[in-house]
Amino acid sequence: MNAGKKFIISISVTCACIALLTAVPFQGNVGRVAASATSGNTIDRSSPNVITDDDRADADAQLKAHVDSILKRTHPDEYTLQKLNDTFYSAVYYIANTEMSVSELWAYVSEMKAKLDAVVPDTSVTKPTTEFLQVGNNWETPSVSYGQQVSIVLPIINLGSENLTDLVVKPVVSNDVKVWPFEPDTTGYVQSFAEIPGNPFGGNYEAGMFARRELTYNFTVRDDVMTGYYPLTFEIWYTKAGVRCEEPVSISVYVYTQGKPGAGHIGGDDGAVESKPRIIVTGFETNPKEIYAGDTFMVTIHVKNTSRDKAVNNVLFDMQAVESGTEANTTYAVFLPTSGSSSVYTDSIAPGSEFDINIEMTAKTDLTQKPYVITVKMKYDSGKDIDLTDEAKVSVPVLQEAKYDTSDIEAMPSSISVGNQSNVMFSIYNTGKTTFYNLQVKYEGASIEGGDTFLGTLKPGETGSVDSMITAIAPNTDDGTIKVNISFENESGEVVSFERNFVLDVYEEVYTDPMMPEELPQEDQGGINLVLVLGIAAAVTAVAAVIIIAVIRKKKKKAAALKLEEELLETDNEE
Repeated sequence: MNAGKKFIISISVTCACIALLTAVPFQGNVGRVAASATSGNTIDRSSPNVITDDDRADADAQLKAHVDSILKRTHPDEYTLQKLNDTFYSAVYYIANTEMSVSELWAYVSEMKAKLDAVVPDTSVTKPTTEFLQVGNNWETPSVSYGQQVSIVLPIINLGSENLTDLVVKPVVSNDVKVWPFEPDTTGYVQSFAEIPGNPFGGNYEAGMFARRELTYNFTVRDDVMTGYYPLTFEIWYTKAGVRCEEPVSISVYVYTQGKPGAGHIGGDDGAVESKPRIIVTGFETNPKEIYAGDTFMVTIHVKNTSRDKAVNNVLFDMQAVESGTEANTTYAVFLPTSGSSSVYTDSIAPGSEFDINIEMTAKTDLTQKPYVITVKMKYDSGKDIDLTDEAKVSVPVLQEAKYDTSDIEAMPSSISVGNQSNVMFSIYNTGKTTFYNLQVKYEGASIEGGDTFLGTLKPGETGSVDSMITAIAPNTDDGTIKVNISFENESGEVVSFERNFVLDVYEEVYTDPMMPEELPQEDQGGINLVLVLGIAAAVTAVAAVIIIAVIRKKKKKAAALKLEEELLETDNEE
């Protein structure tokens, strides 16, 4: 009887493991027990008694709840998900088929929880990044004066491929005039909106700007505000793929304020406030403008010393590209400097002046199409202050070139008459790393019509099969070449097209009456009489037939005479 119970539990566990792979709550016995086992009931886990089936079900439910918690906190890939499944399955199988005490059971459950946690590395925990949420490039630094009421419009763009929902945006407010230039207010600052669409073309700025969200904030500038550039930081909370972010994304913009005479300067040294100069990134561009994986490009980053009074000296900029990919537990920067060094140095940047950082980099050839972050780390001196630091980020979109090929085009039949159809078949191969959208095939030729075929989406490494029927409408007047136009949209929304050719023979079928027509056209006077020619030909044919028949008859008579003669000779011999 005990063996039967163990077998039933094993079947339930199998169902549970299948459910785990699809991230759906379990449907077997384990799932039904989970609610009661985790509802707050007291479980004596130190008992020396031998475990029962109920104890096994409680332990299974505890492990199931722990796995659910891991799935909600992380985004495991398919390989990690399979390892989670295998670890969970082995634990439940061991519990279902092993005799042990209650204390031993729960010691084993604790051990397996630790092993499940170890399956998912810390790097897979959902953390916010600035790779997808950014300030739109239509932002212009506003200039405001003390005591003024202003409206600031904050444009937010989503460069990620997934939709973000339930967004909540609030500025980081402070009572300190050195930090926050506006009158602090506890109401009206937090704003929310339902969603911001994802970017289907993998980091395309134009698409991101088209779907941007703009939030308007009404502020009153403080009377004691100082003159200079204030950073405004906004925190954004969001939900992505049904999971709420653990920490908000922070985006920053700047506002220039004009204070009262004698109010002091942000970054000044007139005694009003002990503040330090800041270096900010005001923009960047790349040459070429569009960067494909494997390309070498020049990136120019514009920075500015926001201080009105102090210069910054011994400025060292270090560009660090985000790391991607793992090979033998080693990560690699997505952009590598061609000179071997990612650092740029300048002696000094004057107050309020700008400086351009120029560095040539190469994008790795295996990058997927999306924007990649370059972090600009800055270290500098100003007056008596040394080793001041600052940091900014820029996102550089990387594209993948579409690659494709086709098989030989086969038309069956390859020769048809007007009004009939031919079946055209061939394959289209996506040999690159980008997805083809709205893939379609059209045929061009004076002798055919129809055959247009829509294939839709073709992912990297996939094959699209074309099976078209074209109709012949006129006989060939040339060599019968038919043009095949193949087009699709790449991940940037641009239309890519190419051509292939094949030959199809189209002819006009001629039907002739086997009977001689009553009247045949004749040549004009002086020409050849076609009827006479046909009559002579028919007469010659008839004469030839008569001659052939006569010859055959003569041969038959001769053969009969010879046979009769042989029979007479045989008779004489017998006598």
